[in-house]
Amino acid sequence: MNVQLVLLIVLCNMTCLRASRILVSLFAIELGAPQYMIGVMIALYALFPAMLAVYAGRLSDRIGPRWPMIGGTAGAVIGLLIPFLAPGLPALCLSALVFGISFVFYHVTVQSMLGAISSDATRTRNFSNYSLMIAAGGSLGPLGAGFSIDHFGFGSTYLYLALLALIPLVLLATSRALRDTSIPAAAKSDAPAETRATGDLLRHKPLRSPLIGSTAILTGTDLFEFYMPIYGHSIGLSASECGFVLSTMGVAAFVVRIVMPWLSRRTGEAPLLAWSLFLGAGAFLVFPLFKNMLVLTIFAFLLGLSLGCGQPLSTILIYARSPQGRTGEALGLRLAINNATHVIIPLAAGSIGSVFGVGPVFWINAMMLAGGGVLVRRGSA
Repeated sequence: MNVQLVLLIVLCNMTCLRASRILVSLFAIELGAPQYMIGVMIALYALFPAMLAVYAGRLSDRIGPRWPMIGGTAGAVIGLLIPFLAPGLPALCLSALVFGISFVFYHVTVQSMLGAISSDATRTRNFSNYSLMIAAGGSLGPLGAGFSIDHFGFGSTYLYLALLALIPLVLLATSRALRDTSIPAAAKSDAPAETRATGDLLRHKPLRSPLIGSTAILTGTDLFEFYMPIYGHSIGLSASECGFVLSTMGVAAFVVRIVMPWLSRRTGEAPLLAWSLFLGAGAFLVFPLFKNMLVLTIFAFLLGLSLGCGQPLSTILIYARSPQGRTGEALGLRLAINNATHVIIPLAAGSIGSVFGVGPVFWINAMMLAGGGVLVRRGSA
């Protein structure tokens, strides 16, 4: 399996995902949607992934990575085309639903595959490079979407993203390097893992801390990407300026992931995960207290350092601590828990934001990250 080709696919898909989040928030505002409706759209991104993530992990364990990745990427293309073909709030809701359903199959599969094709000596490096591609997409996506919105409009931006998503789809469908759908035997177990209860993973003590940390980090990252444009719009920032602030978080994530192996060797992976959660909580707490773009950019950079470090750490810990033959399922459980949280919190946050403003949404994130940090620290003690 060609690792470089996989990383190119990750970069394209992550750029589309991160761009779509600022795009759907600002497009919904442009169409006059209240905050609770934006909360509904965010929840639709996560509704079916919450139910399908574990199944997607089991599917990748059973049939290999190629077809789930093809199906997930093709669905993402369709989801991005819907608002271009039929702009309006119903189209945005349908796009969020289709994109969420499709992307979960790609997301779980690519992480499981990357771990499976890596040796013990290369796994940390490959996951680090994978996280760098996510960070690069997190910077390029919002920045490109913001400028495209200001210069070409919302519908055209959706079309451009769909065209970008076609690149990994063509690579997956045509590349000889990706036609082997098998996962190396070392990643499999002779035991019939698919017959075991998923609840066994929750009772597997070594997995608890990274699952908790991952849930807090991914929820914080996703909600920031959705709600920062809403806050930026409320204080008069343009789409390009909102995209710039969000892209700064991606730049910080890229930077911290370069030095992450050195940091983890000095502190240990679990303690470093806990401290990254605390840093993120602090950044979320003060972010809505300021309206100056430069100050917001600084706090977004701090948030990127925190969440950018925490995401690969939690993934590495989950992969390393998963029972043999159940890595895909464990990574799917990670996304299922995260997306279940995403269904509840955006709906509540949207309702709260409609009454009290966007500030409480950031403070909810701060409490989640701080609580996750405390639990991870106790679990690693």
